[in-house]
Amino acid sequence: MKQPSDLHTIAQALLAPHKGILAADESTKSAAKRFEALGIECTEETRRAYRQLLITTPGIEEYLSGVIFYDETIRQKTDDGTPFPKYLESHNIIPGIKVDKGLVPLDNFDGETITEGLDGLAERLKEYYELGARFAKWRAAFTVDAPAGLPTKGALHANLHTMARYASLCQTAGIVPIVEPEIIYDGSQTLEQAKEATQTAVGLLMAMLQAYRVDLSGAILKTSMVLAGKKQPTQSTPEEVAQATMAVLQAAVPKELAGIVFLSGGQTPEQARNNLQAIGSLGKQSWPITFSFSRAVQDPAMQAWAGKQENVTHAQEIYLGLTRDNAQARHGEYTGGGTAASDFVSQTQDA
Repeated sequence: MKQPSDLHTIAQALLAPHKGILAADESTKSAAKRFEALGIECTEETRRAYRQLLITTPGIEEYLSGVIFYDETIRQKTDDGTPFPKYLESHNIIPGIKVDKGLVPLDNFDGETITEGLDGLAERLKEYYELGARFAKWRAAFTVDAPAGLPTKGALHANLHTMARYASLCQTAGIVPIVEPEIIYDGSQTLEQAKEATQTAVGLLMAMLQAYRVDLSGAILKTSMVLAGKKQPTQSTPEEVAQATMAVLQAAVPKELAGIVFLSGGQTPEQARNNLQAIGSLGKQSWPITFSFSRAVQDPAMQAWAGKQENVTHAQEIYLGLTRDNAQARHGEYTGGGTAASDFVSQTQDA
């Protein structure tokens, strides 16, 4: 096992001030859905070209500390033959890898899932380390339906036990684990119901990590912000999101944890940024806090790119701007000076 100090050093570098982590780890199936919705042909080459657009954006190293890859992507190369991880390393960005194999139905638990991928993970981690990965991510997802009793204790325990085992294997391989117990916001849960579900999941996860002797100073929590479900008539303001989210984390997360990163969880780019800004405005916390967004920084850029080489520069400008805005927002420093994501897209469509 790598020395705890090595893991701590990597984790702290991922949480460097005024930077965030890009989640570019969509599976081939997920990428296909997003490409097809925009009329972009989804092939290995178009996926490579799009990921290259993101990681080679001029100046992006000012706002990114790490990039999470998918198995296909960590093996791909830039146009000049440089492996993606090597390119990132040359720009002081840490390569990472998603190692779970996705969600499948959890037997005897209608409407709930379990994350697969533990089988053979130790060997896969060794290979990913050789490919350049220094951190990894594992996601579980939980539906909130208070009348139906979801998430159930069974689903929580099954998933978070597995997640803790993953984290232990990562640290043995010298890889910093990011643990992601995502609360899904497609339902009608109230802010209070979301708060309760998030605190239960995060609190149990922290207990599981400690039970498996995971070094918390070399581990990162990726969590949902606490907000009402999309079908809830009363939506949460950024200030309500910030207060509820920090109340949960302060109650559930030990101060020894290296840090916390937020997923955007289906929010629009503006919602995710504004909620992050409200959280950042609360001031310094017990742990560094930043973002690890996917669609909230990628969607407008992907729309602007549209699979066309001539749109790469403009798409990169959009992506750089959104990432910069969130790097400011994590500290409560976003002032609204950037162009809105919707404006970027309309400019591209009008061109």
